[in-house]
Amino acid sequence: MANKLTAENIEAAAQHLQNIQDGTTPILGKTQEETKEFIDLGNQVINKKEKRVFPLIPPNDPRLLMQIAPFMDDTLENFEFANRKELCEVMYDNMAKYGGLGLSANQVGLPYRMFVMGGHPQIEDGRVRYVFNPLVNDVSEESVMLKEGCLSFPFLFLGIKRPKWVSVRYTNENGEEVEETLHGMPGRIFQHENEHMNGYLSLIHI
Repeated sequence: MANKLTAENIEAAAQHLQNIQDGTTPILGKTQEETKEFIDLGNQVINKKEKRVFPLIPPNDPRLLMQIAPFMDDTLENFEFANRKELCEVMYDNMAKYGGLGLSANQVGLPYRMFVMGGHPQIEDGRVRYVFNPLVNDVSEESVMLKEGCLSFPFLFLGIKRPKWVSVRYTNENGEEVEETLHGMPGRIFQHENEHMNGYLSLIHI
């Protein structure tokens, strides 16, 4: 596998993502019938269970390549969210739908400096974090190389070196400020999703 994505590979990834969205290429673990259970309303898609499911936008979309402004609660009504918790529920549903360990709002076309991470039973017993306005306070000097994927680049995994731990600050779904130090996989996921907040796609810039 190539060490770096080329412009041609990015376009190919965008087309592959479009094929997944329209059902030409089914999502792994989903039947063809399940992938077509969508009602298309432009950017917003609602499935038969009435969950709000948004399509993943392609990796060449400008919304993935720009820094996201700080989150403000009064902007939630612009996309018909009643409060943070409703946005968090929708983001978790979307992350689970696409089989990710993290999902940033701009990956589904929502202009919020926010991401969800976690939910895997073998990582912190399935703990989920809802992260608004993330900040990185400090990182370890020691780095670890691991293969990483990204929902914006389906089925692509590349080796990325990251700090072993990261000290962070953010507000959660209740508007409470949280400060913690994340080690291992949670620290890696936080760093990956936080890069999305700044328009940085790690699988391109390695």
